[in-house]
Amino acid sequence: MHIQVLVIAGAMGVGKTAVMAEASDLLTDAEIIHGAIDADALGLAHVPERPDGLELRNLKCVSTNYLAAGVERILIACAVESIDERERIRAAAGSEHLTVCRLIASPDTARRRLRARETGVFQDRYLRRARELDQILDAAALEDFRVDNDDRAITDVAREVLVRAGWLTGPVSR
Repeated sequence: MHIQVLVIAGAMGVGKTAVMAEASDLLTDAEIIHGAIDADALGLAHVPERPDGLELRNLKCVSTNYLAAGVERILIACAVESIDERERIRAAAGSEHLTVCRLIASPDTARRRLRARETGVFQDRYLRRARELDQILDAAALEDFRVDNDDRAITDVAREVLVRAGWLTGPVSR
């Protein structure tokens, strides 16, 4: 069975997880069998000697379980910083090909979202990382297409992502 993978990528604060969740709801509403994975959540751990590639090993396990359950499409929310990382994600998900959509938002919007979401001890670290990651993603240009997620309705953004990826048909609101 061939598995299709759509990575919803971008810097911190652009709305990857929220758009992925809404895209999953849209696919569910259209009765399209799929799985959705927040790749960051697959690596949430604090262990003495963090194993290299923990998120990817967990992604492989989850993808294998989805495939066994009959899932042929997987949404993944994560940042993709290099061509090597893109390839490792593709291989871990068990796909022949993956599509990357990069969400973009203005720096002010990303900062506002991060300040609201990350209220704890690492807020400053996350704000710095978001700026750094945005520059890395600009330079790498690994996406197949970009979608603006700056002050738009989440359903409109998710629908545009899915239509542009060929997973849904219909009009796109901009």
